[in-house]
Amino acid sequence: MKRKMLIAAILAVTLLAACSRTTTPSPTPQQLVSVRLPVGYIPNVQFAPLYVAIEKGYYRDAGLDISIDYSMENDNTVLVATNDIQFAVVSGEQVLLARAQQMPVVYVMAWYQQYPVGIAAKTSSGITSVADLKGKKLGLPGLYGASYIGAIALLDSAGLKESDLTLDSIGFNQVEMLITDNDDAVVVYSANEPVQLRKLGEDIVLFKVSDAIDLVANGLITNEATLAEKPELVRAMVEATLKGITYAADHPEEAFEISKKYVTNLAEADQETQMQVLLESIKHWQADRPGYSEPQAWENMQRILLQMGLLSGEQDLAKAYDNRFIP
Repeated sequence: MKRKMLIAAILAVTLLAACSRTTTPSPTPQQLVSVRLPVGYIPNVQFAPLYVAIEKGYYRDAGLDISIDYSMENDNTVLVATNDIQFAVVSGEQVLLARAQQMPVVYVMAWYQQYPVGIAAKTSSGITSVADLKGKKLGLPGLYGASYIGAIALLDSAGLKESDLTLDSIGFNQVEMLITDNDDAVVVYSANEPVQLRKLGEDIVLFKVSDAIDLVANGLITNEATLAEKPELVRAMVEATLKGITYAADHPEEAFEISKKYVTNLAEADQETQMQVLLESIKHWQADRPGYSEPQAWENMQRILLQMGLLSGEQDLAKAYDNRFIP
């Protein structure tokens, strides 16, 4: 009898302890902070980490309701600077160019650890080094943005100047222009067009900017006001995004399937090619410390921009980026 009473007492204490435990409820839609996140390009499998972070609830668990915006990069930087929006994904040069115009934007998380730009040429062209581009015709989207900056940085690494070759503004038609020999070489995103060219049976040589110089690539920016007034919002945004990047890198097949919900016609596209684009993109994200922004990359970026005449004077780099939110 006493044994039964003892067991009953233990069970009662256990049940009371279980009932007294508090759990953190998921935020309701009314409690979530709405964030519009511009990424500067069309829906694409390269944004798989963002799609993963939404679908896996990483943003929601951090108290955020994310909507992805595919508007142009330079407009996004201005909107962040004026605090019309709090975040955007941009390339590092945009931060320095904006700060030179007194725009208080700050880079708070490196997504791409390798600058994702390169120069591709047909193997049959005889071009075996960047130096061989002298006197050649080089196609690129235009004299702006990461492609232009990356191309000049790569040429500089080989001792070439812009005037040493012909730059041909061709929009985003690099694959067609190279295959048809309209250009001797083209500036590409190293995780994208090279995959397409090889899929079409073209034997190419690829010179990657990241093999020559460390530059600040795509990452998350905010503004000084948000940093000062809402640091926990910045921390939540950074940590949830990093979770998406890590999960997508570790589970590429699942990340690809999730992306189909966000990228129109991805399900009908060449699955093998698009999967390879994702796998090549993942190589650009990986680092010993995800999210960390390398000081030397900022020094290198500023030197290239000064050399190109895009900056008229040195910027205070310590104010251009902030690593304190990186786990």
